[in-house]
Amino acid sequence: MPLRLLLAALALVLAGPATPPPPVPADPPLWMVRDADTTIYLFGSVHWLKPNLGWFDDDVRAAFDRADTLVLETPPVDTAEAQRVQDAVGKTKDGPTLPERLPAGYRPKLAAALAELGYPAGAFDRVKPWLAATTLSVLPLKRRGYDVSAGVEAVLTGAARAAGKPIVGLEPRTQQLGYFDTLPEEAQLAMLKRQLDNMDQTGDSTDAVLAAWIAGDAAALGRIVDADQRASSAAFGKAILSDRNRRWAGWIVNRLKRPGTVFMAVGVGHLTGSDTVQRALAERGLTARRVRPAASK
Repeated sequence: MPLRLLLAALALVLAGPATPPPPVPADPPLWMVRDADTTIYLFGSVHWLKPNLGWFDDDVRAAFDRADTLVLETPPVDTAEAQRVQDAVGKTKDGPTLPERLPAGYRPKLAAALAELGYPAGAFDRVKPWLAATTLSVLPLKRRGYDVSAGVEAVLTGAARAAGKPIVGLEPRTQQLGYFDTLPEEAQLAMLKRQLDNMDQTGDSTDAVLAAWIAGDAAALGRIVDADQRASSAAFGKAILSDRNRRWAGWIVNRLKRPGTVFMAVGVGHLTGSDTVQRALAERGLTARRVRPAASK
């Protein structure tokens, strides 16, 4: 071994293991709705996060530790089952291929994005537009260092399993994917074209969401969510946001009839903006209060 490499290796041994950097402080918003014998915490999830964020501490950790049940949008499943369900709902057996459904100008964009994600040519020919759009949405996140294993659901699922807490899903995975699958063809294609047109802007938007989430700035998050909804089709907003918020509010109303403490984590877009779970609860006479809100937020 050359001397310089030997000295470098020796330096690593003498230095010992590298000290990991301290977590970046984060104070994401948390709400609570309760009655005499039931408390339900509402936490706005970000599904992909950058590693080393210190969000699972303080109020969030204390609320989770108090809870006897974790509630997520869908129950966790293993990778093979998730893939099976996704393929069953999101693929076609006949008819025009995905590139044939798109205007000609979008076909090279689709091919380039899929290649960057590592898919071979033709791999998405039988994929429906909504599934292509949601798949491609992770590309800007990966480019900027986001990781699904650092996301809220992954962290909470691991903590719940370690603590022996049951995990409940608000909707089966098939039902959740069905909301996208039943969108009109034009709405699905609009999703995909918008994603292909805005790959760089998607990363910028996610960074803005993360910054507001870290700061606990629910108002800023709400502005981002509302702007995104204005840019989406009415069918998308109704199926993916409004209708689900009302169903989940109904679930909360029913759950309040039984004693206990629940930690409920759903996408932060369902808890901030002008159309939220909290608003749907208010229509039923219930108030969700912010847990220790900062004066500036």
